[in-house]
Amino acid sequence: MGKNRGHGEGTIWQMPDGRWRGEVSVGWRHNEHGQSVWKRKTVSAKTRGEVADKLKKLLRDQQRGLNIDPNKQTVAEFLTAWLEDTVKPSVRPKTYRSYEQMVRCHLVKNLKPEEIEQKGLDNVSSLGALPLAKLTLQVVQRWLNDKLKAGNSPSLVSDLRTVLRAAMAYAVRDDLLPRNTAALARPPRVVRREVAPFNPEQAGSFLKAAVGHRLEALFTCALAVGLRSGEASALRWQEDVDLEAGQVTVHHTLQRQKGTGLALMPPKSEKGRRTIELPSVCVAILKRHRQNQVLERQLAGSRWQETGHVFVSTIGTPIDDRKVLREFDAIVKAAGLPKQRFHDLRHAAITLLGAQGVPLKVIAEIVGHSDIRLTQNVYQHVFQPAKREAADKMNDLLTEVTGKAGKNRFATGFATMVPLGKAN
Repeated sequence: MGKNRGHGEGTIWQMPDGRWRGEVSVGWRHNEHGQSVWKRKTVSAKTRGEVADKLKKLLRDQQRGLNIDPNKQTVAEFLTAWLEDTVKPSVRPKTYRSYEQMVRCHLVKNLKPEEIEQKGLDNVSSLGALPLAKLTLQVVQRWLNDKLKAGNSPSLVSDLRTVLRAAMAYAVRDDLLPRNTAALARPPRVVRREVAPFNPEQAGSFLKAAVGHRLEALFTCALAVGLRSGEASALRWQEDVDLEAGQVTVHHTLQRQKGTGLALMPPKSEKGRRTIELPSVCVAILKRHRQNQVLERQLAGSRWQETGHVFVSTIGTPIDDRKVLREFDAIVKAAGLPKQRFHDLRHAAITLLGAQGVPLKVIAEIVGHSDIRLTQNVYQHVFQPAKREAADKMNDLLTEVTGKAGKNRFATGFATMVPLGKAN
């Protein structure tokens, strides 16, 4: 078992079974005899390189003042480092904000009492002060149960488990924990929200109410081709819109980043980058929208900030989800329609496309789903009328066939049931 050390690595050696192991000091401790001895943190992996990477990360964390001893490191310390070092560089800003909020308001709860009251949070103790090594299955399950009993929705409690499970997966990978107890904990049962998108009549009422609105083109295109709010807000005249060809190309989505404001981000998936053929009505409305934007630019004068975006504020700056949602809610209310999410316009688009017989694969490409199964699973209700029609057609066929053969089948069946020599 030969030991060898690289620069700034700690100690690394290969085990008899071929796996590699490494260790780094985590400080002094007292043994059972009261003597001070070095306490070491051990990691293992299949290759020397993987072990070296793990040790370097532990040493970096140690240099930053983090406690790398799982017996002393708290859940709060670990989650704070995990958010900054792992989550923030690898996910979209909107996703990071969601994770950070769940950690701050629930898992760690590092808020002042007045903030807790202001946000209407429960009184369940957080996991933050608990040593990471004490995060047992029993502790995690009881905490989830308590959050549910305190009145939090099953959806929120399920999301909290998801965040904790993701964080603990990294703790297991870095040998800070032996197993992921959050993955073993039972999540609450979440009832899927019933999607009730606009039917054709309601869609017509919505579009009529939107006529003349400065964002009429945005709402019409969202309903026609299922654009997400961020996708519509990210569209730019020069780069993404070709009115002569009747096409828009989704290259980005617009998201708000903490500290930097609105920024263009890549779509959620590669399928999100797509070119969409627009209905002629959408092309005409977009042309009118461009003319109106020229007038707005003239009215704004020196206050206008040219960004090249298709949908902007009255001074030319990009608009975000919150502004779009406020305007959308106002139109829905004015039309006397049931309250909807803006995202439900995507559902309505898929409903209307499906009702017109557009193939499922084509619908998935139009709305930018990464997997056709997502379209199929989430929007099963869209295709229910088609399934009913298919069943009715099969019923007609079977009725016709059985009607013709019914008489002969009855005679044959009667003959086979009568014993020989017993017929009158």
